[in-house]
Amino acid sequence: MTVRFALLGAGRIGKVHARAVGSNPQAKLVAVADAFEKAAKELASAYGAEVRSIEDIEKAGDIDAVVICTPTDTHADLIERFAKAGKAIFCEKPIDLNVKRVEKCLAVVEKTKATLMVGFNRRFDPHFAAVRKAIDDGAIGTVEMVTITSRDPGAPPIDYIKRSGGIFRDMTIHDFDMARFLLGEEVVAVSAHASVLVDKKIGAAGDFDSVSVILETASGKQAVISNSRRATYGYDQRIEVHGSKGMVAAENQRPVSIELANEKGYPRPPLHDFFMTRYLDAYAIEIAAFITAATSGKKASPSGADGLVALKLADAALKSATTGKTVRLDK
Repeated sequence: MTVRFALLGAGRIGKVHARAVGSNPQAKLVAVADAFEKAAKELASAYGAEVRSIEDIEKAGDIDAVVICTPTDTHADLIERFAKAGKAIFCEKPIDLNVKRVEKCLAVVEKTKATLMVGFNRRFDPHFAAVRKAIDDGAIGTVEMVTITSRDPGAPPIDYIKRSGGIFRDMTIHDFDMARFLLGEEVVAVSAHASVLVDKKIGAAGDFDSVSVILETASGKQAVISNSRRATYGYDQRIEVHGSKGMVAAENQRPVSIELANEKGYPRPPLHDFFMTRYLDAYAIEIAAFITAATSGKKASPSGADGLVALKLADAALKSATTGKTVRLDK
């Protein structure tokens, strides 16, 4: 069965998902919608698709699923519309910046029995997935501590910062989901510290650019997250899981993996420049998993509920960073 897709949003992440859909033999990109007609036409042309309005896509009989890559404040409304229209839905994180709005949206998804998958692509990265498999196989015993390092090569534009929902909801939210994925238990306490060290304009916009977070589960397992909006050496993505019998880690990936030795020592090739190339495989595997969910009737994962939990953790981290107190989620 070929799943017929419509892409909503032809920006940077829309292009990434268009490539993932276009490379899957079980998928066909039928239509693209974007507020900027030129962007929609260019992307549609590249994949043999049509430019259509969201209204036309909503009513279309030749579209089975939608990929939502529009601005965050449109996500919940679009999910509800397409759930009622009987389409399978893949939505980039977050569903919304407000917990109550997300809960209302998920109630519609539940009522319509729609397939909804939220775009936490890092679960599908082959290296991170291998870490999870090592845990499942018992290679390191019982998980005790998780360390996640996630640093962007540079900060986004200030206009984006202002509407992003802040670093915890925009950037760290991926790491909250990864921490849950690796810990295997729900987080009950959040302690966060946040600073403005990269660009004072980010602070003036009401956000932070450098944060550290400690998560704790009921059994005492811990996850430590380090985020920065600046890494002069490239896109820094590392995880480590320490257990009762050992440790498993996924190091930074490079476009070219070679070893060079000369009079300067052992210089290594540079890291990936950003998520578009670092997580290329993850996006393709993610869309494949969504297709499986959409065609099998099985629940998609990560689900809307996973998106809701990650947002609650982001809110707790912001509260902790601004109050200087640990925020408990189990009270």
